[in-house]
Amino acid sequence: MSIHERHRLSVVVNARGTYTPLGVSRSSAAVAGAVAEALPEFFVMDELGDRASDAIAHATGAQAGAVVHCTSAAITLAVAACMAGADPRRIAALPDARDMHNRVVLPANHVIDYGQSNLQAIRLAGAHVTLAGDENRCGLEDLDEDLDGPDVTCLMLVSSRLTGGEPLDLTAAVRAAHRRGVPAIIDGAGQFPRTADLLATGADLVLISGQKYLGSPTAGLVAGSRRLVQAVRAQGNGIGRGMKPSKEAVVGVLAALEEWQAMDRAKWAADQATKVTGFVAAASEIPGVVAEIVPDPTALPLSRALLKVDDAPGLVRELEAGTPPIYVMADRQDAGELMLELVSLDEEEIATVIARLWSLLDK
Repeated sequence: MSIHERHRLSVVVNARGTYTPLGVSRSSAAVAGAVAEALPEFFVMDELGDRASDAIAHATGAQAGAVVHCTSAAITLAVAACMAGADPRRIAALPDARDMHNRVVLPANHVIDYGQSNLQAIRLAGAHVTLAGDENRCGLEDLDEDLDGPDVTCLMLVSSRLTGGEPLDLTAAVRAAHRRGVPAIIDGAGQFPRTADLLATGADLVLISGQKYLGSPTAGLVAGSRRLVQAVRAQGNGIGRGMKPSKEAVVGVLAALEEWQAMDRAKWAADQATKVTGFVAAASEIPGVVAEIVPDPTALPLSRALLKVDDAPGLVRELEAGTPPIYVMADRQDAGELMLELVSLDEEEIATVIARLWSLLDK
């Protein structure tokens, strides 16, 4: 029996992307094998953490790296590291940050909700948030004004397709923070392939999901300056205790990083483009469907398929109610648009999606 049959679970076709409620992504056989090998073994966890730091640094160009439970945890721990450093007394005091620089500046249009508001992830460390600008725009003048003050602990920026309003020049924003002597953190959870680009902005820490496009077990990756990475790891003796990575997660990250560095990335990008091109061509033949190729807005090396249909909300309901249930990006359904990410789908699953669309729309 399959794991789905054994536990009476739905077999899901996930065209929604690296979506946590659907299990995020698929790990390779090599990563799964490394996890299985780690589970019955013991490790000196600090030693394993050191190996992970070296591997993350080597893969991204950062000075050092750390593995934490997930990217949401990485936000909380990065803010904690900026407030408390590696000082045991301060670490023990959190989330009581009354005697510390405890104000985090965040562009208002970088407030996002990924199942939890990133505002809450910041506040869990004991910090207060100052929103710069508004939901439509945050200019450098807005940041300069809010970064001014003795109580600012860090600037938090988000690189994501979920951010709204006018794009912010991340490099210029990091420089604005550094002019004030304030560290800058970039949450780029779904952007592992762009980690080096995000670090090139001068950010002190970049926070990345391991289980999205890297395909590791659930893990958050912190890459950046050696001093702040060490401070992130030191939070394990405080509020980070409940956000620590497991041994199998760290070993899985190591295996996934090895695969990433050995991969022919140009071929991977070309294969993804071919997949989307073929899907859009097939979907365009379905009555009532206008299909387009849409590049990733954050410059990830992948594109998605955009479908324009008359009753997008109804189509979403029918896709999810079918067997197997098919999930797509539905945040623009009220505008008659659905987005599909095909990275994790094989040829059989793509054929299933096309067949379902035909059966639902060719009436």
